[in-house]
This record gives sequence, structure tokens and C-alpha cells, in this order.
Amino acid sequence: MLKKLYDWTMAFADHPRALWVLGIIAFVEASFFPIPPDVLMIPMILARPSRAWLIASVALVGSVLGGILGYGIGAFFYEELGRPVLEAMGKGDAMAGFNDRFNSFGFWPVLIAGLTPFPFKVITIMSGWTGLPVVTFIVTSIIARALRFFIVAALLWKFGAPIRDFIERRLGLMFILFIVILAGGFYLVKYL
Repeated sequence: MLKKLYDWTMAFADHPRALWVLGIIAFVEASFFPIPPDVLMIPMILARPSRAWLIASVALVGSVLGGILGYGIGAFFYEELGRPVLEAMGKGDAMAGFNDRFNSFGFWPVLIAGLTPFPFKVITIMSGWTGLPVVTFIVTSIIARALRFFIVAALLWKFGAPIRDFIERRLGLMFILFIVILAGGFYLVKYL
């Protein structure tokens, strides 16, 4: 089953509309969707290494624009969406203290979340509802997501064939590792 999914993803990576789909996935991942754009970006670069920089650029633009939507959700819809979620978790009263602590870190939470597998949407929404300055948020998002996507693109461009061979020989292990990283990110969100 994994092999069929992998083969489908690799075939789709060369599809004429793959860049549009990547941009949409990067956009929604940064604001509300749980699957990172790397799931499509990596096979796209492995399938066509000559387009690595274009693919990374599309992921960057989609992710930053989606992050701005996430920021807007936090800033303008906290009462409708954010507060009920926090109250359901028993954290409604702790929000004021959290806002102060979150903003005291400045751009660091956005930078760290933008570079790591930590779900970026959590930080984009939190940045909006805590009132992190929007310019700080946007500039840091651009830097973090550019570093993340372009480092991945550079590594795959340079070492793509051996990486592709490694992934194809150890597909089950790669899938388990991806699930562990994804679950770890959600665990951090829940308990931090």
C-alpha cells in the first residue's frame, strides 16, 4: 500500500498542476491543515531536481500567505474560535499570562516553528491572538520558511539520487519516521 502511495506521489510530482497543488497545500498547512507541504515538495524535487528552487519558492509563498491567514484567524476570530477551544481544554483563564509570555520571546517561536516539523499553523494563529507585531511575524515567517524549504531543496538537488534510493529501499521506515515526527509535533502542541 505504501509503495502504491509513494509511486502515485512521485507520478503526481511531475504533473503540470503539481506546483499549484503544492502552493495550496503550503497555504492551508500554515493556517489550518495538518499535513506539511514536504509530503509533496520532496517527491517533486526528487522527480525533477532541476526545478528544486522553483518548487521551494512556491512552497515559501504559499506558506507565508497561509501564515498571514492563520495570523488573521488568531487576531480577528479568537473570540469565536480560539477562546472556545481553550476553554474546552480548561485553559481559558490562562490566556492573558500566556500572551505576555509568548510575546516576550519576540520572533523566536515563529522562527523555531517555521524551521522545524512543529505544526506551523499553531504558531501563526497564536501570533495573531497574542498580538505579536504583524511585521515581525511576516518577516520572521519569510526567513524561517525560506531557510527550511531552500535547505531541503538544496540537499535534494545535490544528493537527490542517493536520497531517493534510500527512501525507496526503506519506505516503511520513512513512513514510520514521518508519523512519529508528525505525532511528536502534535504532542508538543498539546502539552506545552
